[in-house]
Amino acid sequence: MAKKQKKRKELRRKLLHKYRLVILNESTFEEKISFKLSRLNVFVTGTLLIVGLIGLTTLLIAFTPLREYIPGYSSTKLKRQATELTYKTDSLVNVLEYTNRYLSNIRMVLKGEVENNQVNRDSLFQQFKIDPNTVDLSPIREDSLLRAEVALEDKYNLFESDSENKALIFFSPLSGTISQPYNPKIKHFAVDIVSSKDTPVKAIAPGTVVFAEWTAETGYVIILEHKNGLISVYKHNGALNKSQGDFVRAGEVIASVGNTGRLTTGPHLHFELWNNGNPMNPTDYVDFN
Repeated sequence: MAKKQKKRKELRRKLLHKYRLVILNESTFEEKISFKLSRLNVFVTGTLLIVGLIGLTTLLIAFTPLREYIPGYSSTKLKRQATELTYKTDSLVNVLEYTNRYLSNIRMVLKGEVENNQVNRDSLFQQFKIDPNTVDLSPIREDSLLRAEVALEDKYNLFESDSENKALIFFSPLSGTISQPYNPKIKHFAVDIVSSKDTPVKAIAPGTVVFAEWTAETGYVIILEHKNGLISVYKHNGALNKSQGDFVRAGEVIASVGNTGRLTTGPHLHFELWNNGNPMNPTDYVDFN
């Protein structure tokens, strides 16, 4: 018992025994710095420093990009890129297999190893065949309404022809009263339609503007060229909405009613219709009412 107590006292004495750490000037032996140390506080201080260093290193590795420089450690970004590349590689492998099968089939066809006959085609498409007796081909209500709507629209903006001659139907350029009808005997190859000033003037059919200028006798004039050699002329306009070279649709506003030019007697539209250089009576093809 006495021995144990003696050993404890000796150990305690060694741990608490004071030492002095002195730093001297080698030339003058002047004391610069000195520390009082013991084995116990050196051990405790060293342990705390080691634990702190380990903790700081752990934090740096866990929460900073420095962990990516550790050999064998892979970052989240690298893992994500590796996963995406894996998916792309798998897709490319599937495409490559499909391409190889396709080329193999083409090669077999070119070599004549695949027999291309009616029996093979029938057996191949047998599952897609439909019995005509089971299909109801009667038109539905929506189809009938659509056909009627299209027919109504075509009535005013398309050229129609029968077996003997062409029966043309045009969009009305203007609604109003005809003050002077078509009369080739006095060389009035047009109809004059009276209407209020600035009333829109519309194109009778799709075409291209070949002339859109001011003239002294007939004021603002616009001329359209249509299909099949047809020409429509609009004179005495108050203003023009289109220029030469413009393409217009049937019913599109191209000018407005005016009273321009020396030969006018009031706001009206002087309308002419020509076919391959020959004048035509506009009232035979256009309803101005």
